[in-house]
Amino acid sequence: MSTGTGGAYWQGKALPSVFKHELLRRYIPPFGGMTSTQARDRRVVYLDGYAGEGRYQNGDPGSAEIALRVATHYQPRGLNLSCFFVEQQAKSFERLQQVLRGYVARGVEARAHQGEVDDVLDDVVHRAQGVPLFLFLDPCGLCLPMERLVDVLARRRPEKRPATELLMNFSMMAVRRLGGHVKSPKGNERSLERFDAVCGGRWWREYFAGDRVDVEDAAEAVAAEYARRLRQQTNMFVQSVPVAKAPHHKAVYHLVFATRSPYGLWVLGDAAARARTEWWKTLELQEEEKEPDTLFSTVSVLRPDPEVVEKEAVPVMAANLEVLLRAGRPIKLVDHTLELFGSYFGQVTEPAARKAVKYLHSEGKTPSTGVGGDKTRELVVQPPRH
Repeated sequence: MSTGTGGAYWQGKALPSVFKHELLRRYIPPFGGMTSTQARDRRVVYLDGYAGEGRYQNGDPGSAEIALRVATHYQPRGLNLSCFFVEQQAKSFERLQQVLRGYVARGVEARAHQGEVDDVLDDVVHRAQGVPLFLFLDPCGLCLPMERLVDVLARRRPEKRPATELLMNFSMMAVRRLGGHVKSPKGNERSLERFDAVCGGRWWREYFAGDRVDVEDAAEAVAAEYARRLRQQTNMFVQSVPVAKAPHHKAVYHLVFATRSPYGLWVLGDAAARARTEWWKTLELQEEEKEPDTLFSTVSVLRPDPEVVEKEAVPVMAANLEVLLRAGRPIKLVDHTLELFGSYFGQVTEPAARKAVKYLHSEGKTPSTGVGGDKTRELVVQPPRH
């Protein structure tokens, strides 16, 4: 289903990959730490379905080496990350194998398969019986059919424990391109049918069928509906994070995250916010390299100040919390991640939630102070006393 990547891709990370890999680097360790206790040997199975070369030519780690580094770092602490990698292209697979050999020599359990992810998906799911499973699917083109994902997530692994999670690249470039085929007399019906399978039906075509279609609005609507349908058919929390090449640009893809754990949702949001900061830093460094003599870079002007964003977010999150408390029952923050963060999910880090509790307390709308040794996500906030 994937179109693959050329050699130029692996010369260095593009900005979307900076965000994606930083998110992955920040999320895999807590996923392993939180879920490995669900298996007797603290084993966690990780599948990278479109692994590429594993390492960029400038030495930066790709998604595969990020996972391998996590496995190496946490192995002495008892976490056994069992890694499976899939790559279709022969040259990329050969380089991936070279990267793997060094980590396998250090005791990391890692296997690679040349071919399609669908070739090994059933085997990996079988090997993950009784242990947590994390699926990272990052194709350059179309991903697995909806029916295939639902089969794994909802039919074969329907329980909360052991955990099953998915992080997947949903290509907005493919949506826009294929959307242009819907009304075109020269449209490629075979390609449209492939995307029908990805979306689980022809429903997505309706968004591009009108006379005056805004392609960008239609594409975003398709992404939102895809996430909704995946949520409905798997009974999981599903959240979609747009990723772009530059500020105010169209999203290149959405990272679609699926979990049954409110803790997973909470940590993913915090990791996304921190990855976004890294994205901005990299963008600024790239601009400085291109225009070293510029006094004020474009990025420095456009980049939102994290402190300003948090300052704006805290009263909004406090208001969201106030609404939750109207039911008259105590609220544990982690159980209401999306309702609490609202539009600031993935935009602000975890400490903003504690500040929201303190803000609400300062207004006399909760006796809970937000002060204490508990982790922020574990804070229980009491409704106001009458």
